[in-house]
Amino acid sequence: MSRPALLVLEDGRTFRGESYGAEGETFGEAVFSTAMTGYQETLTDPSYHRQVVVMTAPHVGNTGVNDEDAESRRIWVSGFVVRDPARRTSSWRSRRALVDELAAQNVVGISGIDTRSLTRHLRERGAMRVGVTTLDTDEASFLTRVQAAPAMSGADLTAEVTTTEAYVVPAAGERRFTVAAIDLGIKAMTPVRLAERGIEVHVLPSTSTVEQVLATGADGVFLSNGPGDPATADRAVALTADLLGRNVPLFGICFGNQVLGRALGLGTYKLRYGHRGINQPVQDRTTGKVEVTAHNHGFAVDAPLSGSFGTPFGMAEVSHVCLNDGVVEGLRCLDVPAFSVQYHPEAAAGPHDAAYLFDRFTDLLEGR
Repeated sequence: MSRPALLVLEDGRTFRGESYGAEGETFGEAVFSTAMTGYQETLTDPSYHRQVVVMTAPHVGNTGVNDEDAESRRIWVSGFVVRDPARRTSSWRSRRALVDELAAQNVVGISGIDTRSLTRHLRERGAMRVGVTTLDTDEASFLTRVQAAPAMSGADLTAEVTTTEAYVVPAAGERRFTVAAIDLGIKAMTPVRLAERGIEVHVLPSTSTVEQVLATGADGVFLSNGPGDPATADRAVALTADLLGRNVPLFGICFGNQVLGRALGLGTYKLRYGHRGINQPVQDRTTGKVEVTAHNHGFAVDAPLSGSFGTPFGMAEVSHVCLNDGVVEGLRCLDVPAFSVQYHPEAAAGPHDAAYLFDRFTDLLEGR
């Protein structure tokens, strides 16, 4: 039988429910995901490191957990919040129940709370620190500890999620190009999408030097997604600037978009509650097409939305924009071979509207 659980936000808002997963306590940044499905990919996305994810979909866990859809070696979320967990699993691919997987990986969660009310609160007040506990039932004492937890602003988390050793994902079929992927918190499906296009991918630690990157024989470089505040990513920014100066073709996503932005001399800032889920509308200004896209970011690049702007590497422009709030969702350099988007084109989980971006990178490698 589940134990009582308590969720406390840093502004004092409190919810009581039942434990879902491991017993204990956890702290992190409270964020919400609007995805209706794909919870296994969400849980194992390193970009969610040190975040407590609130699922807006009321039913979670219906399809259980399988051994194929994980996007990394472990669950990264600090905590998990659901309204109505599935009573039983129903999928031929399932190997375990979600609640058992959370418990096995020591992820503290809470169920049976009004997630609609919690989400509305976060939309009004913004993402904030939160704690979930099955141990401390005193709201006042737990609130004090929530408020003492580290904030996401200023958090340097790349070193905690990156690979410790380089590895290679071979091209599917004939190898056409070699790409060095800087692992800032990469998802497993991303090198697969590159490999499908005949690209051999060398996934490198975030601490890699430009000499180590070039030693792979890379025709281009990929900057991955990842967690934390891009203002702390000085090493990745310096590496990117070095590569831009050498005219190396470059493609970045999510955190990689913010890194490219900083390398171009732009600033970054924290969004009120961020974009998370697999149903975010973005317009590609190059074609005018509107895409439904997968997001997970709490920070954004501060760039002029109209016209082009100068950078240390020539002119650049905003290539994509979010139609919900006008946030910059992509950058394109006009004088060096580099571009980026703020979302996840690998579609794991998510729609396939943005798959063309991998083809656009392949075109860049071909020198088009």
